[in-house]
Amino acid sequence: MDSEIQEEIPVHEEFIMCGGVETQVVKCGPWTNLLDEPSVSRPKLLVFIIPGNPGFSAFYVPFAKALHSLTNRRFPVWAVTHAGFALLPKDKKILKTAEDSSAQEIKDIYGLSGQIEHKIAFLRTHVPKDMKLILIGHSIGCYIALQILKRAPDLQVVHAFLLFPTIERLSESPKGRIATPLFCWFRYVLYATSYLVFKPCPEIIKSFLVRIILQRMNIKSEFSLVDLVQPFCLANAAYLGGQEMMQVVKRDDEVIKEHLPKLTFYYGKTDGWCPVKYYEDIKKDFPEGDIRLCEKGIPHAFVLHFSQEVACVVADWLNNNLSKI
Repeated sequence: MDSEIQEEIPVHEEFIMCGGVETQVVKCGPWTNLLDEPSVSRPKLLVFIIPGNPGFSAFYVPFAKALHSLTNRRFPVWAVTHAGFALLPKDKKILKTAEDSSAQEIKDIYGLSGQIEHKIAFLRTHVPKDMKLILIGHSIGCYIALQILKRAPDLQVVHAFLLFPTIERLSESPKGRIATPLFCWFRYVLYATSYLVFKPCPEIIKSFLVRIILQRMNIKSEFSLVDLVQPFCLANAAYLGGQEMMQVVKRDDEVIKEHLPKLTFYYGKTDGWCPVKYYEDIKKDFPEGDIRLCEKGIPHAFVLHFSQEVACVVADWLNNNLSKI
């Protein structure tokens, strides 16, 4: 996508209370409170991105912009950061809504089940009940998307794109075998190290460190990513990672079978988190499903440098099927 066109696409960041936790939401396209809009004038469909871990919405802004542009800006594309992964900046305020006051706090919200309930709570309290939803899950966001279909049948989900899906045997995957001892056995060492190293640092130093990291990775971000070095956020990412390794074991064939017509799986050829063997297994078990293997060499963390390419894949499907939806 042309960089000038990308710059023209508005993106809005806001912080809300969801499940009792301050939550960052990034909105591409219409960002007014959809519940306040008359049903005649508001969009008929919302694309909702569920990030991987670490689930920082700012990483998904180029992907959201590309997708919004490639679908002729017909509907909003939103991404919500996982609970506990973003702290409210000093220059921001929590946006209050009537629904927030009635929302219940979520048990163990920073864990895997809590993160699923966190996304369900957001969709129920900030999206009109009759609005159709396209879910786009990435990595563990795919597992969360499937669980949303299972736990919240009242939501109007018309399709779910599962990109590089970590939905089974996570600890047995090549990268999972490395991550499991780190997240499950040495998690408290990671906690202590992050607090000792980053807690004493002034915010200006943290911002400088993040800027250097992003420059080295050749990544540009419209929004602050200082949460990358906030001990509280790092601890929550490690805690969620540990639960992923322990709980994402058996593929939920029941929910896949029930919702197969509205699922698209997109696996990578060189993905250390969900290897080709997992693609071959699910393809064999669900031969009639829309289960694809990427032929473009796109890595698992596609949002770092391949947002445009993956957005094209999703946009092609949307443009060909929106009339049916």
